[in-house]
Amino acid sequence: MIKIENHLGNIEINDAYFSDLIGHTVTACFGVAGMANSGASQGLRAFFFRGRNYLDQGVQVKSAGMDLVIDLHIIVTYGVNISAIADSIVNKVRYTVEQATGLTVNKVNVFVDGMKE
Repeated sequence: MIKIENHLGNIEINDAYFSDLIGHTVTACFGVAGMANSGASQGLRAFFFRGRNYLDQGVQVKSAGMDLVIDLHIIVTYGVNISAIADSIVNKVRYTVEQATGLTVNKVNVFVDGMKE
């Protein structure tokens, strides 16, 4: 959870909000076939609740003060330019999060965990 203090009061932004916002943004990008599990807890959830897709799957958001570091684990479509997809995702995620929250995105790390036909 990220807490922001200003002259009007306190604002708290939940991690689930970031995960849902980023999940929608990444899955809408061309060449992304899906999201991969980014940790043990997501792996266990995928094992027990098979067939369900969660927007926070493959998304990790870390805050360092007012800056954000975002890790994305994606599955790409076979035959597309991975470098172009990664650049597109970084730009789109950075723009979307900064416009929606007013926070600065320090870094977006994109990890390609697999390919799908």
